[in-house]
Amino acid sequence: MKRAALIGVAAFLAGATAVAVPHWMGIEQVILVALSVSGVALATALAVRLAMEERSRRKIEDARRQMVAAVSHDLRTPLASLRLLVEAIDDGVATGETRERYLSEMRTHVEALTTLIDDLFELSRIEAGEIAWTMGQVELRELIGDTVAAMRAPAEAHGVVLAADLPAHEVLARANAEKVQRVLFNLIQNAIRHTPADGSVTVRARSAAGGVEIEVADEGEGIPAGDGERVFEAFYRGDESRSEDGAGLGLAISRAIVEAHGGRIWAEDGAPGTRVRFTLRPA
Repeated sequence: MKRAALIGVAAFLAGATAVAVPHWMGIEQVILVALSVSGVALATALAVRLAMEERSRRKIEDARRQMVAAVSHDLRTPLASLRLLVEAIDDGVATGETRERYLSEMRTHVEALTTLIDDLFELSRIEAGEIAWTMGQVELRELIGDTVAAMRAPAEAHGVVLAADLPAHEVLARANAEKVQRVLFNLIQNAIRHTPADGSVTVRARSAAGGVEIEVADEGEGIPAGDGERVFEAFYRGDESRSEDGAGLGLAISRAIVEAHGGRIWAEDGAPGTRVRFTLRPA
């Protein structure tokens, strides 16, 4: 937009000096006209720039408010539950088995808060470029196989068939294995959550132009039109049927990790379901 504004100003100046100067004007009058036109053009350019900066400031402020509201919401729920549970135990209302159950629920809420805080710190560090990962050659077939095996039990508990569809040859990428596995865990968990019983989730990997492409495909309800990019925003929930449990940071962290590797991540309509793909650099 800045480039368009500059081009517009330049065109305005050129046109004004070309057509707005009658032949009878002396050099002094021509200079005065040129200065006047330049002043108007500069004022216009300044107004455009100020308007752009104001829009940018409003967008940043809106994003900040949304983030604060989302964090507050995700902190308020477990804290309110913890307060009620603590009061029940403290007042002697919860005893015996009830007390033990309340303590177990308290541990669950504390773990949820710890996960939220850890995810926020990780996301902020990655986006700030504070990365100290060790990159190396990673054989993705083995990494994907181990991840799928670890997630098979949760998938079966949801009645979902989880499988890996991998090539016979090696698929090598330059990456941090632990962080890529974190992305896989996030994507597979999300896919299982949104796939109905008797559905399936399939993880694929293949060599692509300039790198490696990994895909997690589910048979869920799909992503609404226009939400393909926004699902990777922190705390974005959009369609409640497709929203993440908890804070909704899993996909945002996945995008930050992939981009820190020099790759990209996106979602496509699977017809049915959704296909989330991301790329990594070749080894």
